[in-house]
Amino acid sequence: MNDIFPRMIAAGLNLAEKQVRHTLDLLDEGATIPFISRYRKEMTGGMDEVQVEAVRDRYEKLKDIESRKQTVLTTIEGQGKLTPELRQRIESCWDNTELEDIYLPYRPKRKTRAEVARQKGLEPLATLLMLQREAHPEMRAQAFVKGEVKDVADALKGACDIIAEQVNENEQARHTVRTAFARQAVISAKVVKGKEEEAANYRDYFQMSEPLKRCSSHRLLAMRRGEAEGLLKVSIGPDDEDCALRLERQFVRGNNACSRYVADAVSDAYKRLLKPSIETEFAALSKERADEEAVRVFVSNLRQLLLAPPLGQKRVMGIDPGFRTGCKVVCLDAQGNLLHNENIYPHPPVSKPKEAWQKVQKMVEAYRIEAIAIGNGTASRETEEFLKKMRFDRDVQVFVVSEQGASVYSASKLAREEFPDYDVTVRGAVSIARRLMDPLAELVKIDPKSIGVGQYQHDVDQAKLKKSLDQTVESCVNSVGVNLNTASGYLLTYVSGLGPQLAQNIVDYRAEHGAFTSRKQLLKVPRLGAKAYEQCAGFLRITGGANPLDNTAVHPESYGVVEQMARDLGCTVDELIARKDLRARIKPELYVTDKVGMPTLKDILQELDKPGRDPRGPIKVFEFAPDVHTLDDLTEGMELPGIVGNVTNFGAFVDIGIKENGLVHLSQLADRYVTDPNEVVSVHQHVRVKVLQIDKERKRISLTMRGVSQEGV
Repeated sequence: MNDIFPRMIAAGLNLAEKQVRHTLDLLDEGATIPFISRYRKEMTGGMDEVQVEAVRDRYEKLKDIESRKQTVLTTIEGQGKLTPELRQRIESCWDNTELEDIYLPYRPKRKTRAEVARQKGLEPLATLLMLQREAHPEMRAQAFVKGEVKDVADALKGACDIIAEQVNENEQARHTVRTAFARQAVISAKVVKGKEEEAANYRDYFQMSEPLKRCSSHRLLAMRRGEAEGLLKVSIGPDDEDCALRLERQFVRGNNACSRYVADAVSDAYKRLLKPSIETEFAALSKERADEEAVRVFVSNLRQLLLAPPLGQKRVMGIDPGFRTGCKVVCLDAQGNLLHNENIYPHPPVSKPKEAWQKVQKMVEAYRIEAIAIGNGTASRETEEFLKKMRFDRDVQVFVVSEQGASVYSASKLAREEFPDYDVTVRGAVSIARRLMDPLAELVKIDPKSIGVGQYQHDVDQAKLKKSLDQTVESCVNSVGVNLNTASGYLLTYVSGLGPQLAQNIVDYRAEHGAFTSRKQLLKVPRLGAKAYEQCAGFLRITGGANPLDNTAVHPESYGVVEQMARDLGCTVDELIARKDLRARIKPELYVTDKVGMPTLKDILQELDKPGRDPRGPIKVFEFAPDVHTLDDLTEGMELPGIVGNVTNFGAFVDIGIKENGLVHLSQLADRYVTDPNEVVSVHQHVRVKVLQIDKERKRISLTMRGVSQEGV
């Protein structure tokens, strides 16, 4: 690690250098972000996951720049042009753009117009023109008319090509144009001629122009998608006249014949080289920022979705509803194992409601069903109403569950491995039921992009998106904790310190030797060594094991501290966990050592207060308005209950129980100014909304939460 990195990162993130240095050391040792933020607070100064992630990201960027600098130095040195001053400039540079500007004159070139002119021997003529002292450049150019140079005009044109390239490679010139773009760049879009009908979805961008710095991420991504589809032409540019004048003042001195040639070369450099180059740079930069915003929105939604309240270990009936093909029904035990499946046909066109009624009654009784999960797709409302009219021999709650991505899971390799003897309809219904039991454990099996809570997720940088989403899943899994004896191999892959191979080894070991009774047994799993054990143990739970601490977030490395507390109080660890009066007598300052500080001790005491507590809240039953089933049932001014299905940076989409979701625009989320929808709403939140406007032709519903009471929702 470069010694300057901790200092630079600390300054950039407003952190103490010591915190950053220790964090970087832990990252270099292979520690994960969840482990560092949860179990190494003394070393990091109590940094949370977001801060540790920011340190990691800055570290990776600096390492990338350091690697790039070595390439630049090696290339220039190979050309014999690396002076001590140039080396010093490159080595002290930590800005990618500045580094590339320094490197540009030395970058190996393809056969440019300027390079062709140099090969014709016209560089001395270009130098002469740049001096701008010669009264008759045409006469001096005559001396260069030989070989491949046809005439004076050809000679002067070649010289101007060389000057244009020099202007393009000049750091100050690039800074001038870049500054103009930063201050005044406008992004413009227009429809490709003849594609008006095909581009109907992009009608808002047929003739659009706005300052780039005010263009929202979703608008920019929409334009870029239209451009990629060949339906829109998109451009970014500053005030060309102002930019050209600034460059002219920089390079043109005097008002003679040479100056006029230089002015023409500068104008050519701007139009042909500088502007396209900086436009590409700003297009990439604006796209990167839009990507970051879209990824941020996606990550926020995914976190809320993954941390949705679970029903828990209950015997659940899952129903994938449908009309023509009927409803696929599955029954699962409390561990999510499939017990039974069959079809019912309560709706048209088959219409066998009495038979369906009898089958459901029989299954509820035979498999002791405690809750029913209905997918929210086609025939969902009709199936929900059909079931709510039924009376069972026990209290059975009915929930409507999002089925986004269930079809993706049901056709996946993982689903085929789980249920090789069943078709996709059964697998889909099982996924719906399991989502009710534990959303996190089931949703981790699905590519997050298929869950339906993103914003232009297919248009952003896919590597960046995958990295952020994987990290979000890992964070959620580890914040909740995983039952070592019931977790699927796929869920275990997201546990800190584990991966696909170790997760599979754990599953195989469990299958061969039975349930784990102690965290220490993990060390017997093939290839799971001390380092992996350190990283994963605190996030894995064992219920009913020999050591009660194995079902808590207390790390095994701290068991000795808890045991000492119990000894000092003359009780067992079990008694310490069970009795609040005993815990109240603990004085944590007595247990501070050089390795265990107050942050860890406070975490331990909090965990002993609520051992193994699931951080997710309790689940709530939700009911849509009973008289609203289609767009035609809506009227303006109507108040309705709804569930937030997706949050974007321009508002929230709300499911109100019909096929089309309504949009609560950012300006309609609250009776106050809102800049971020997440301040007001979250995915799966129950809300009340009012219908503002209905566009039946485009099937769009505008909703508002302004002036609508959210009490009791």
